[in-house]
This record gives sequence, C-alpha cells and structure tokens, in this order.
Amino acid sequence: MSDHKASNSGGGSPLSPETERSLFGEILDWMLAPLLFVWPLSIAFTHYFANNVANYPYDQSLREHVATISRQIQFVNREPQVSLHASTRAMLRADELDSVYFHVLTQDQALVVGDHDLPAPEFARLADVVPGEIYFRDMEYKGQDLRVAYSYLAEPQAPVAQWVLVEVAETTEKRTQLANRIVASVILPQFIIIPLAVMLVWFGLSRGLRPLTRLRNTIEDRDPGDLSPIATRRVPEELEPLVEAFNEMLERMKRNVEAQQRFVADAAHQMRTPLTGLKTQAQFAARETDPAALRHALRQIATGVDRAGRLVNQLLTLARTEGSEISQQKHEPLDFSLLVREVVEDWVMRALEKNIDLGYESTGKAIILGNAFLLRELAKNLIDNAICYTPAGGHVTCRIINTSSTILLEIEDDGVGISEEQAELVFERFYRVDDATTEGSGLGLAIVQEIANQHDAQASLRPNPRGKGAVARVAFAAWYPPLPPPLPPEDYSELYRQSPPLGP
Repeated sequence: MSDHKASNSGGGSPLSPETERSLFGEILDWMLAPLLFVWPLSIAFTHYFANNVANYPYDQSLREHVATISRQIQFVNREPQVSLHASTRAMLRADELDSVYFHVLTQDQALVVGDHDLPAPEFARLADVVPGEIYFRDMEYKGQDLRVAYSYLAEPQAPVAQWVLVEVAETTEKRTQLANRIVASVILPQFIIIPLAVMLVWFGLSRGLRPLTRLRNTIEDRDPGDLSPIATRRVPEELEPLVEAFNEMLERMKRNVEAQQRFVADAAHQMRTPLTGLKTQAQFAARETDPAALRHALRQIATGVDRAGRLVNQLLTLARTEGSEISQQKHEPLDFSLLVREVVEDWVMRALEKNIDLGYESTGKAIILGNAFLLRELAKNLIDNAICYTPAGGHVTCRIINTSSTILLEIEDDGVGISEEQAELVFERFYRVDDATTEGSGLGLAIVQEIANQHDAQASLRPNPRGKGAVARVAFAAWYPPLPPPLPPEDYSELYRQSPPLGP
C-alpha cells in the first residue's frame, strides 16, 4: 500500500517522514489491510466448503450404487453369488462425465464380479468397520482422482465368518465442476462488492473526518490576535480532549500576552518620567558654567540613573516572575530559614549604610516546596521595602516561625508605618505610600504578591501591633517527606522475632 502524503498547500519544504502520513490515509490503510488479508483466506475457505458441498450429493449417489449391488449378493453354500441385471450394469456405466468402476471381492481378495484392476483398501482396516455400513475414501487410479464408497457384507449364520467387499468408485469431474461453480458464484460477486466496499469506506471516512476538517478551517480562519477558546458545541466526543487542551494552551498564551502587554505599558509609563528628568538634568548641565553647579547637576544625573536602573531591574524581575520559564520550573523542597538568612546577610551592608539594625530570628529548619530564585526575590524585595521606609536608627527584624503546618516569614520594621486602607492597596503595581522622604517604583510588593501566588502562599502588610512601623507577613504550607508504605504482615513477624524480649 502506498503512503498517503499529507497536504502541504503552503508550498514549503517537504514534510519529514514522521509527519508525512495523513490521518485519512492511515485509517484507510488500517481498514483495507485486514480486508486484503482476509480475502485470500475467504477464497481458501470457500474452496474447502465448496468441495464438501459438491461431494455430498454425489456421495449419496455412490452410496445408492453400493446398496444396489449389495442387495444382489447372496451366499449359496457359503459362496457369494452376484446376479447383476443388465439395467443395473447400465445404471452404473451411464455417466457422461465421470467413469464408474466397481467390484465385489471375497475375503481372500478373489474377484466375484466387476473390474479386475480396481485397487482394494487394506484389509487390515476392515476389522474396524461395521458390516453393512458404507464408508468413503479418496484414491488415485490410472492418473485419475477417484471417490470410493465401500462396504462389506457378512453371512451371520455361517459357523465361520464369511464376508465380501463391495466397492464403487467414480472419477471427480462432476464434483470439480460443481465446486468450481460454487466458488465462482461466491468469489465473482466479491470483485464487485470489494471495490464498492472500498468506495463506501472512502466516502464514510470523508464524512467521518469532516468535523476534523471543519475544526481545522475554524482554526485557520481565526484572527491572529484572537486567543478566545474554541467552542466545543459541534466538536465530536473524541476531539473534545484535543480542543480542551488547545483551549488551555490559548489561555496560557493569553495570560503571557497580557503580561507582556502590561509589562510594556508599565515600562513605557514608568520609564518616561526618569528619562525625561535625566534629559532635563543633562540639558541643564550642558548650559552650566559654574563648576559647583555642574557637579550638582552631575550628581543629580547619577541619582536619576540609579533610580532608572533600579526601576528597570524591578520591571525585568516582575516580567520573569509572571510568565517566564523560571516561574514554570518544578518546585523542590528547600530550607526556607537558611535561604532567608543568606538574603539577610546580603543586605547587612545596605542596612549599616542607613544606620539601621537588621536582625534575623528563626525557630529552626523550615522546609517548604518552592523555587529558590523566586523565593530569594521575595525576601529581597520585602527587606528592601522595610529598609526603604525605615529611618536611620530604626530596626528591621526578619523572623521565620515554624508551626506544624505553616511556615511564616515576618519582616517587622519601626518605620513610617501604614494605614489599614493603604494595606489593601500596596500590593498593586506602582502604588506607593504617600511619603515624600522615600523613593521607589511601587513594584517591590507587586513582585512579592506574584511570587506568593505561584507558591500558593498568602502575603499581607499590616500596621505593627507593637507600635509604629509595619509587619509584612507571607504564610507558606510546611512540607514533610511522604511516609514509607506499611510493612506486610510477614515483615512484622520478622521484626517481632528480632526484637528483644520484654520484661525481666
């Protein structure tokens, strides 16, 4: 069977061997291959059963011939006598197509009547036959295939068993012709039926695959920017999982596109102000002739560059946490207390520059499932936010609280604090607490919220219950290794035998 090539209307490069098979051709091959395999078997079985059918009526005729000859046999003084009338002999020889042979033999293989050279069966087999029953066998005689019916008759009153063998043989020309007609009557219509069946299969497959073609056309006709899900109302049951998986992929693409569009819009909006300020400072420095004023303008430009660099870094971090491959990596067990301690150590120098006391508290190991890179970003942004809003001489404390089911990260400061109303808004992008003494982009807590959502954690920022300042809190689910499966009963008995006896 030839390979059915998939259509390539685009006129591009040839398809690879892995994709060149069309679904229509694959199904058609698997439907027609069994048919082409079964057809020769059908011919063989038809020929076998046709021979059996053709043998039956002619075997009945041979049976009657044997019965007719047997009725003409009599035992006189223990000697078999056969009186065949001329009509009986004419009946035996009156066949236009086949030759008929017969003979009657004694138990000494002496010919009583009939053809001299017609072979007799092996007399050793006659011990297993029943007197008066008619049996059949096939043999070859003078280069011709013969069908032989035979029986033997016994004289029950004789003191010593006396019997004769009656055989009638016939060539198989009529049987062969009848079997061939039967085979022809069965096989010849198949030359019409099978091509018709192939055409019907082809038509049925075309109709059956029409929903697939309709689905393909629906996808091809969609606008390139249309990421809405495909309706499953007219989709066959077998294609629903495929369409649902495709819709899930469209939903993921839609989220990624929205994240990219949001990122581009946010970046364009937020970068416009610092870049405009840098341009203004640069123009002012270009016109300045006083060295002191020029140095002041350059310092302002450096400060603006630092602010713009920090904004760009936070925008890139937010983009990576929202739709990047990092956010899709598998979460693994890690010691969150050790990770936060390392982040705190990295921020010690920054805290000392602002004369802030940065501390760390932990109750021991805190194992959670997470992404180490993203969790570092979460802790870094929370500490940066606390240091940014804490004045010189203040305190910032990072602590890990490990309960039976929850790992709690708390970052407490005694800075400017936050109101209950603002606590609900600080996790939105570019929202900043009204405070003229601090600088920031308003993205740090948005990054924290995104990372917390990816770890099924709850992030919050509330006023410090101990006084001024605020407390940022992120609650993670604790992770424990799975318990080993229970031992089978025989292993328990082995443990009992190995354990020391109880009591004195």
